[in-house]
Amino acid sequence: MTQSKLNQSLERDDVILSEVIAELRDRFERQQRPVEIVQVAGGFQLVTRAEYQPFLQRLFRRLGKLGLTRAALETLAIVAYRQPTTRTEVDQIRGVNSESVLKTLLEKGLITIKGRDEGVGRPLLYGTTPSFLQAFGLNNLSDLPKLKEIEEIMGGGEALAPVNHAVE
Repeated sequence: MTQSKLNQSLERDDVILSEVIAELRDRFERQQRPVEIVQVAGGFQLVTRAEYQPFLQRLFRRLGKLGLTRAALETLAIVAYRQPTTRTEVDQIRGVNSESVLKTLLEKGLITIKGRDEGVGRPLLYGTTPSFLQAFGLNNLSDLPKLKEIEEIMGGGEALAPVNHAVE
């Protein structure tokens, strides 16, 4: 829920979402509800508290929320860190053709077409969506781990530095 969605659904703009959220969070805490409200993708989402995760996993018998393959996760990480990026750039980093993986990520709504590059052939540019942020519990892209932190944990590797797509 975002402020604009609230205004649109109520057909008025005098209700302040942050005040409503504060009141609901307080009520949920007092009543020891199994849910909480977290800030995600520039808005708010009602989620189950972390301590209930084992019960939900048993209930649904499913560990992964998105069911993404390793190739899809690799591709999604490249898009998230390099966006906007082209399929050719993704292919170069992965070393394989990523066309079908990009199509899957588009179908799942995790990435979107952000426009066209100015380079030869004007290839499509891909970027992440608010659904990506929501699926990974991020409020915005700055919440992603820094590449330097990942490299330190992984012991080196190729950096995914941002690319300037403007061609002069």
